[in-house]
Amino acid sequence: MVQAYILIQTEVGKARDVAARIGEIPGVVRVDAVTGPYDVVVLVDGHSVDEVGKLVAGKIQLVSGITRTLTCSVVQL
Repeated sequence: MVQAYILIQTEVGKARDVAARIGEIPGVVRVDAVTGPYDVVVLVDGHSVDEVGKLVAGKIQLVSGITRTLTCSVVQL
């Protein structure tokens, strides 16, 4: 299993809507609204890096109101 955190910046006033829509996407484990340079943090999982990449590029980034994403893969140290 591959996991990643997606850090998301949204348009002003859109964080709640973005978080709600992303929470409905299969493969999304957790969605949190946060303060700081990012507005929403999402934990996703998939069977491979490719699957996680397709989830981010093909579903999450298409949600209206998102201006930027940063994907951080989880590693086991």
